[in-house]
Amino acid sequence: MEFKEMSIEELEARKAQIAVDIEAEDADLDALEAEVRGIKEELERRKADAAQREELRKMAAEQAEVVEAAPVEERKENKMTDIEIRKSPEYLDAWVEMQKGRATEEQRALLTENATDGTIAVPVYVEDTIHTAWENDEIMRRVRRSYYKGNLKVGYESSASDAIMHEEGANAITEESLVIGYIELIPQMIKKLVRYSDEVLDMRGQAFVDYIFDEIEYQIVKKAAGAAVLAVIQSDLVATQAKAGTALATADIINAQGKLGGEATNPVLITTRAKAAALKAAALSAGYAYDPFDGLEVLYVDATVLGVVEAVVVDLSGVQANFPDGDLVKFKFDDISEAAADMIRVIGRLYVAIDLVAPGKAVRIQ
Repeated sequence: MEFKEMSIEELEARKAQIAVDIEAEDADLDALEAEVRGIKEELERRKADAAQREELRKMAAEQAEVVEAAPVEERKENKMTDIEIRKSPEYLDAWVEMQKGRATEEQRALLTENATDGTIAVPVYVEDTIHTAWENDEIMRRVRRSYYKGNLKVGYESSASDAIMHEEGANAITEESLVIGYIELIPQMIKKLVRYSDEVLDMRGQAFVDYIFDEIEYQIVKKAAGAAVLAVIQSDLVATQAKAGTALATADIINAQGKLGGEATNPVLITTRAKAAALKAAALSAGYAYDPFDGLEVLYVDATVLGVVEAVVVDLSGVQANFPDGDLVKFKFDDISEAAADMIRVIGRLYVAIDLVAPGKAVRIQ
């Protein structure tokens, strides 16, 4: 079968048919398995091609902005100077001491002299650490991120009439019937408290970021990912697929995908490791020559996040996280409450709102 000549809808339809064909007594499992692998490879190739085109478009747009900027030499020189300052160990030390409330007058001057519009720039090393923390989380790196100050209302098409074919000379078409719904993103504070010995305040620069910042950032990003999945499960925009049996099955995953809209171009399966392992073991015991997850990439969360839900099939581009104060974790150091025990309480805080903002992109299986 020539998969390259088939549309995505035809490929998905063929995958669904194979799930039925494998149950036949005379099914050629080897042939069906080869066909499934071929379909999966073709879909992955198209996904990679689409990603490459998007990257090229971004590069072309960025290059156009650079060409239009004037004067080019002066802009480049100023930007390099700013980066060099933010890369310096002195700037990193000053920023860390400011977080601890121990910055000297000279360090405060270094920070304020290089501030932009009253905002103190984050050191490059910290910036890279933040970016890595968000990108390393398989759920949050797929979620759309915005940085609007305050509450944010996101509109979506609740219902809309289809476009129609209009012949020349025919009666005028009727006005579109469009209903817009809104999801309001109201931020909440994610917090993580860790206790350290008071020697932590003697740590400086990169050592402090690696020891304190990295751990708390990881825990908060993990909590944000769980909040994203929980928001999908509880959303009014999520569809529901009832499981056929007592446990998650491949048929449930295939049926759930059938309830997604055409806009869901990159769905994943989110479940616990235990449920995924049980499904793989069941497929192995039955001798199915078929991917029990129907080709979906599997992402994992804790059982406490899913609750009574078995799994979620979701295109995470339909989830939005808004950071009114940016995605940098803020720190508060308390060296008073447990001073008698020579302990310091470090509290990491992040202000964020997360919710599903697009219909047709999520289905929960329960």
